Amino acid sequence: MKKGYLSQYFDRVAAKCLKAAETDRLVSHQHEFNSVNDLKIIFGEPAGKTVYPARFIYLSDNDELIAEDGTLTWYDARQKEHEERNVMRQEYRMLIQVTRASQVWNAGNVLIIAKRSDGTILTIAADEESSAAQQILWLFGFSGLTFSEFSIREELETEHDKISFTSRFILESIGIVIEEREESFLEDMLRLFEGKFPSAKIFSQYARNTLPDVIPQEETDDDTLLMAWLKREEILFRTLEKHLANERMRQGFAGDIDDFFSFSLSMINRRTRWIKFAIEHHIEFLFQERGVRYAKNFVLENGMRPDFIFPGKKEYLDLSFSQANLTILGLKASCKDRWRQILSEADRIDKKHLLTLEAPISRKQTDQMRTMGVQLVLPKKLHQAYLPGQQDWLLTVSDFMQHVLEKQRNLHFDQLKL
Repeated sequence: MKKGYLSQYFDRVAAKCLKAAETDRLVSHQHEFNSVNDLKIIFGEPAGKTVYPARFIYLSDNDELIAEDGTLTWYDARQKEHEERNVMRQEYRMLIQVTRASQVWNAGNVLIIAKRSDGTILTIAADEESSAAQQILWLFGFSGLTFSEFSIREELETEHDKISFTSRFILESIGIVIEEREESFLEDMLRLFEGKFPSAKIFSQYARNTLPDVIPQEETDDDTLLMAWLKREEILFRTLEKHLANERMRQGFAGDIDDFFSFSLSMINRRTRWIKFAIEHHIEFLFQERGVRYAKNFVLENGMRPDFIFPGKKEYLDLSFSQANLTILGLKASCKDRWRQILSEADRIDKKHLLTLEAPISRKQTDQMRTMGVQLVLPKKLHQAYLPGQQDWLLTVSDFMQHVLEKQRNLHFDQLKL
């Protein structure tokens, strides 16, 4: 087990595409997998049936996560013959208890079976054409999965297995909490923020200030800056959140269940919002430092409030201003199906730019984005999670910055000619 790698949370992992016979829920009250002898690498060769506590998860791109606890049973179907008649043949089988999650498995779904470091089993399934499937395959180091037999990874300490900003978000989406904190800043944060969370903008500014050497310079690309600031803010956020939550738990809730639920909900809501605000505040700071003109969150057609319009509100509302010189940038920490929301924003702008931290997104969805005029923008480091044919189309943050600055320079040049 190596800290900071997948091996810290998983011993071994297997993946395959499900066949119709394995998803037929009418056969019995359990799913049975045959031809699983290779899984001996994960589960060994036990004497008798071994029953593992298991967590079953089904992921989809519409934010619907189905999860339920159950059991997974591993055994040798020929063990009795071996004991009674000295038959040397082994035939290992795996039974998976039917749960709400496994009931929605279909032929062609991607299935991950991972043995946790605590001996429990995590199974994850998703439609093979979904972004959710591409993300769990990328997380565990399986690419181009088309096989019907299990593929197994034993060694989870390669460079790919190092837990990154992207992999942390995928792990947390399947219930694996990554404990990474920076306690050396806790006392300072408690003093400055008076024992509570400040506004999101102030917190983002504080995170940048803790990295005095990470500043916009001509030779520093914007992708590196944005990722460094986001990573630092995430660690600081978790550090402060953990401390405040522990303090609140120590105080207790005086038997008031409503107070407990209110506290829990406030934590969940804050977690949901903070990353979107963090992206917004750090990218806005970059615009200011690079001299980019923009307007944010003003009301347009149909009451929509786009995240950023370039070069500004006045130009967008001036119908004589050339549409070719207008740009929109939307922000989504995670796209899922919500990327389509940007299509209804800024009617005057045909091509929509969308900055996200989600990686990877399925080819099916990126093809839809291309067809509908949406251009994805991602920090450069996240591009490697995408397929080669997708990477050529993606823009980096620096690419987008140059795009709007070039339009701004051309507009200035045209004004000078007038």
